[in-house]
Amino acid sequence: MRLFVAVQPPEHVLDAVAALRRPERPGLRWTRRSQWHVTLRFLGEVDDPGPVVEALDAAPLARCTAVAGPAVTPLGRSIVVVPVGGVEPLAAAVVEATAHLGAPPDARAFNGHLTLARVRRGSVRDLVGQAIDLRFPVTDVRLVRSEPGPDGPRYDALHVRPLV
Repeated sequence: MRLFVAVQPPEHVLDAVAALRRPERPGLRWTRRSQWHVTLRFLGEVDDPGPVVEALDAAPLARCTAVAGPAVTPLGRSIVVVPVGGVEPLAAAVVEATAHLGAPPDARAFNGHLTLARVRRGSVRDLVGQAIDLRFPVTDVRLVRSEPGPDGPRYDALHVRPLV
């Protein structure tokens, strides 16, 4: 099964994201509310989630305050995101706790974000710049299973690890 560890923003943040302008056009696919999260660590294919659960439960993971915004931005040339900061130490702790599990950790620097859209054709310039500036407490991390679907992936939380 394909797994990742993520932060699930609270409802008021999801409401604010849902209120952002979402124009329709060919070659543009918006993500759905049920897909909005901040990935801390992608694990890839993992046969047994048990060791990941054990690693997360044993790790010294601390609460933090996430900051969404200040505006919708591009990530590369084909992805539109809400940047999410303040979770970098938490992501580093998750990577440290799970580095021996799943796919090797990404060598690139962590870039916290919530994916809004993917663009197959055209520019993202007209989609970025909308203001959003929210803070929210991060009180847990989730081990999530990703399953492909006709409308994009479906995510199911397999384990919720409360933070102290």
